[in-house]
Formats: sequence, C-alpha cells, structure tokens
Amino acid sequence: MTIREDFLTTARIALGLLRHDRVAASWDRPSALPQFGVSGLAGHLAYQALPLPSMIGTPAGDEPVVPLMEHYARAGWTDLDVDSDFHTRIRAGGEKVAAEGPGALADRVEAALLELETSLPGQENRGVRMPHWGPWAVPLDEYLVSRLMELVVHSDDLAVSVGVQTPEFPRHVNETVIDLLTRMALDKHSGIELVRALSRKERAPGDITAF
Repeated sequence: MTIREDFLTTARIALGLLRHDRVAASWDRPSALPQFGVSGLAGHLAYQALPLPSMIGTPAGDEPVVPLMEHYARAGWTDLDVDSDFHTRIRAGGEKVAAEGPGALADRVEAALLELETSLPGQENRGVRMPHWGPWAVPLDEYLVSRLMELVVHSDDLAVSVGVQTPEFPRHVNETVIDLLTRMALDKHSGIELVRALSRKERAPGDITAF
C-alpha cells in the first residue's frame, strides 16, 4: 500500500464515523477535548481531507519545501497552550467547517474523497502547504503522513466524545502514525524515556506524549 492509498482508506474510515448517528445526536454537546464542541471536532476531523483537492490542484509556489519534522519545528504548535491564539483559531475553524450540520459535512468529505480517488494517485510528490502555515511547504507524501496522524488521533477523540467504539485502522496505518508520533515525542522527551515506556513498565515515565 502506498501512503496515498493509506490516506484514502483512512479518510474513508473517518467518514464512516462522521456519518454515525451518535455524532449527529451529540452535535451540540461538548467533546472530550477542552473547549471543543462535538461539531467543531467533527469539522476539524473533516478538514484533514477537505482542502486537499484544492491544494493539489493549485500550482506549486516558490516557497522552500522542507521535511515534515522541520515543518513541525517551525510551526511550534505542539508546545502551545489550549488557550493560545493558534488553538483558538483551530477550534473556530472546526466550527466554521461544520456550520451546515453533520449531514452536509459528511457529504462534503464524500465529494472530496471521490475527487481525490481520481486525482491523487498520479500527482507529483511536490510541495504543498496549508494557507495558515508560514512561508514553506512540505512534500505531498509527507503531508499525507501528517494527515494520517490527524485522522487517527481525532477519530479517537470524536468516538470517545460521542460514546462509540473507535474505528479500527489498518495495522500499517497505525505503524505510520505511531512512527510519526514517536519522532515528535523525541523532540520533547529523552530517548530512554520512550524506550522505558515501551519496555519497562516499572520505570516508565508518566508522560511521553508528542503534544
């Protein structure tokens, strides 16, 4: 499986969760994430796929193309507080994306994925960027790795928020996501802390989270 196939598979699984009747029933309730409603969280989950058709349909800019881990280092959001301007904008953006309701949101994701099933496989692995990033881009396939992480993490957040079982993702998708989260965690914790957390429960630290 390629990263592009993994992205489409993972996004389809997330779409199934967005269409769950418990999501619609919980739409106006708080989510499991601080200051995030279920609707905004659903919008944020959907946004991991929605901009991609436009991103790959736009000619590459002249911004420098940097590796994914350098992007995270430049962006610096993993160290920001939940009340920061960045996270406040993320929550507001999720609510805006979800403003038309659960059915309309899921339909928009469905339409985006149908388009991507045709357009994504043959795309050059060129730089792509989100509009709110700084003046840099990341290679398309590395960007998709970051979207896998977002889709898996926020699918779990949404499932927990509405009281349903978290969807099962393919093992190789989980391997990709865990590899990325481990590399991100190594920017915040020592290597031995992660080794102990995975191998020695009697010496495991209390926190090895990536963000």
